[in-house]
Amino acid sequence: MKFRPCIDLHAGQVKQIIGSTLTDDKQNALTSTSSAVSHENFSTDKPASDFSSMYQTDKLTGGHVIMLGSGNQQAAKSALEAYPKGLQIGGGITLSNAQEWLEYGASHVIVTSFVFHNGQIDWERLNSLVALIGKEKLVLDLSCRRQIGDDDASGPYYVVTDRWQTFTNVQVNEETLNKLGNYCSEFLVHGVENEGKRCGILEDLVELLGKYSPVPVTYAGGVKGIDDLERVKVLGGGKVDLTIGSALDCFGGDIKYDDVVAWHKKENP
Repeated sequence: MKFRPCIDLHAGQVKQIIGSTLTDDKQNALTSTSSAVSHENFSTDKPASDFSSMYQTDKLTGGHVIMLGSGNQQAAKSALEAYPKGLQIGGGITLSNAQEWLEYGASHVIVTSFVFHNGQIDWERLNSLVALIGKEKLVLDLSCRRQIGDDDASGPYYVVTDRWQTFTNVQVNEETLNKLGNYCSEFLVHGVENEGKRCGILEDLVELLGKYSPVPVTYAGGVKGIDDLERVKVLGGGKVDLTIGSALDCFGGDIKYDDVVAWHKKENP
């Protein structure tokens, strides 16, 4: 099991945002550069490239840069340039720009809305993307949440798009994971309801991913203490990697980044 670092960009700055609040204005959220469309946990003027250089120094691989809306391309490019082939890129990736981002230095592109289109899997788009860049360069983002108003704590998780506000008809389950695993090299899964809240991980989701994912998978969402690293390791059977954002001290949280790196190095000598 690995720790996977992250860099979230909004309006050209490194930020940490509560995922389920990532917009009150659903029409404008993807193009807005205003922080008014989200609840921020953390924001800094420190350039994105400084974070990617830190991850390179600590030999952390497989992390991701996520562009939340417009105005982030320059910051994203600088992050990739500082750590060539060391980070994945997501946010607005389509057939028309996927190859371009790989050429900028991304190791993989992360895709959600382009493939999960009009509430369902667009197989034509997915096949076109795989034909263009190859499945080995593609990460599918299966970030998910339960249906709003679903009081059943064991109810299914559905893939959500458009900054996690639009539900698809795609459940995250054994069938979906096995089917989509044929088209990508990895999955990235944010537990949207807990993302950015430091309220604890979605344990049943981690268990599901560890049990059924046929490809490497990274979970993010709700980490509140360093013990959650061990928790994910146990629940995921050592098969689920973990991203920590808001809870890290480098993003304004309480968990020491250096302690997480030490844990990662102990697990991956």
